Parts: sequence; structure tokens; C-alpha cells
Amino acid sequence: LDTMKTYFLCLSVLLAQNKFIYHYKNMRWAKGRHETYLCIVVKRRVRPNSLSFDFGHLRNRHLVLFLRLMEAGALYSVGLCYSVTWFCSWSPCSDCSYRLAQFLSQNPNLRLRIYVSRLYFCDPEDSSAREGLRMLQRAGVQITTISTVVYCWQTFVACRQRVFKAWDGLHQNSVQLARKLNDILQLFISHIANDKQLNKT
Repeated sequence: LDTMKTYFLCLSVLLAQNKFIYHYKNMRWAKGRHETYLCIVVKRRVRPNSLSFDFGHLRNRHLVLFLRLMEAGALYSVGLCYSVTWFCSWSPCSDCSYRLAQFLSQNPNLRLRIYVSRLYFCDPEDSSAREGLRMLQRAGVQITTISTVVYCWQTFVACRQRVFKAWDGLHQNSVQLARKLNDILQLFISHIANDKQLNKT
């Protein structure tokens, strides 16, 4: 019950402007940013022509909390179709990726898209975090970088109608991160292409 109260309290609170900018700034070397923020939209198809949705944010142990509530049925019903979108300040770690991929394999009526502001421990070529992202891709998750933060600003931030002002390097950093993420995920796509080629021969 306490977990559920915490979750819905987070859903009802908008992020402060300075907190959003600090944690979602897409710099490569994000010193001092030891927390992970997750802005979330959950859409449920209640009837053929009817959708309901929740939105809000979670902090730090967001994945564990989210999965507990989904598994407990607080946000989830087996008979409904779900479209879940995450906007993460950091990409998921390898452990979170594994748990999430496992959950999705058991719940085919849930579709997940993840937008990330920064890549978590993905610099080394043999990084377990890289393999975790490829694992999510194999599980059907669409993963990309946040190319624009205007939607997040208007949806999750207490902006008081203030127009978002881009920080220095927002576009350049977004392009670099997108290329890096594409390189990480492209390895998985290349393996599929090679397997198909071998099967033809």
C-alpha cells in the first residue's frame, strides 16, 4: 500500500523546472547526477474507441516500483492492451534491462518505448549496459534518444506556460548520443541479417 501511495503521489506531482533541466541535460559527462528520473505515460485501451492514461514521474528505483505495481494489477490488467512510454534521464542499467525484458516476455499485450537523455555506462565496447539495451531491443522495445525535450517540458514540468529555452549543446549532444545508441543497437540488427543470410545458403 505504501508503494502504491508513493507511486500515485509521484504521478500527481510535476517536476520543478530547474530539477528537470539539471537531470535531463544531455551532456556526455554528467558529473554529480547520481539519480535517475523517469517520466512516464501509460495508455490503456479500455474499449475499441476509448483510451485512458496516466502520466507523471518516478525517481531512482523507478523500474522496481513500476514493475511491482504492474504485477500487482494497480496499473495493469491482463485483458487490456497497454502502450507505455518512458522518458529517462539515464538509459537502463543491465539489471533493469534484464528484469524489464523478462516482464515484457510474460506480458505480450504491453508495448514499451524508451527515450533516453543520456547513456548509462555505455562507453566500453564490452559494457553489460550495452548488452542490456540490445536485450531490450530483442524483447521488442523501441529505444531512442530524446531528440526534443519540448514534449517533456510541456507534459511533466511545472512550467507555468513558460516556453522551453534550449541549453547550449542540446542539438549537438542529441545527434552524438543518437549515433552512439544506433551503433550499439546496430550490432544486434547485423547479427539478424547475418543469420538470415546463412539460412539462405
